[in-house]
Amino acid sequence: MRHLTILAISVLSIQFGYSQINELGVYVGGSNFIGDVGATNYISPNEFALGAVYRWNRSARHSYRASLIFTDLSGDDLKSDDPRRTQRGYYFSNKIIEASVGMEFTFFEFDLHRGVPMATPYIYSGITLTNYDDYYFQNGVQTSENGSSWAFGIPMALGFKTNFLENFILSIEVGARYTFTDALDGSLPNDSNHLNYRFGNINNNDWYMFSGVSLTYTFGQNPCYCVN
Repeated sequence: MRHLTILAISVLSIQFGYSQINELGVYVGGSNFIGDVGATNYISPNEFALGAVYRWNRSARHSYRASLIFTDLSGDDLKSDDPRRTQRGYYFSNKIIEASVGMEFTFFEFDLHRGVPMATPYIYSGITLTNYDDYYFQNGVQTSENGSSWAFGIPMALGFKTNFLENFILSIEVGARYTFTDALDGSLPNDSNHLNYRFGNINNNDWYMFSGVSLTYTFGQNPCYCVN
């Protein structure tokens, strides 16, 4: 009996370790900022974004996902529809690194071991952690505080994905990031000595958007989406 129990545990461990399928690939797209400097258009990429994406497909309807994306966020008051911003004329640029983990849900079954072409819309959410440089504006000029900070955020993305060439998946996605900071554009200095340079709406935190595509390669044994 003891030997049968050990054997059963071993089999379950093997199934758990090899019954899922993995995806690893690249993300290419654009970003745009929504805050106290620049335009406030929601989908208007103005900077290049590049990153890596990993998925662990838990079932035919949901996946765990992680990504790492690099981009510049920038805003130009002269491109805003707000006449007050246009008159002010501020401009900022901030390099960020975003790490994100969460869950992706498909609208339809995306069963990778069927071996047939499939396509489905999906939604994604989770949590982000963004590293950004600290700035403030002095006499209308973006001035570095010679440091950087981290901010948590919530990603909200809508996408569409399809498989092709057996092991590749192409995804098109537009996603918003709500951050728990108002400092990405320099409107809220990190250094307490510069707080008198604060400006903008103190009741709204910063947002930014990603619009792009990802190409992932699937590997590992085909999944067994079994009902326990």
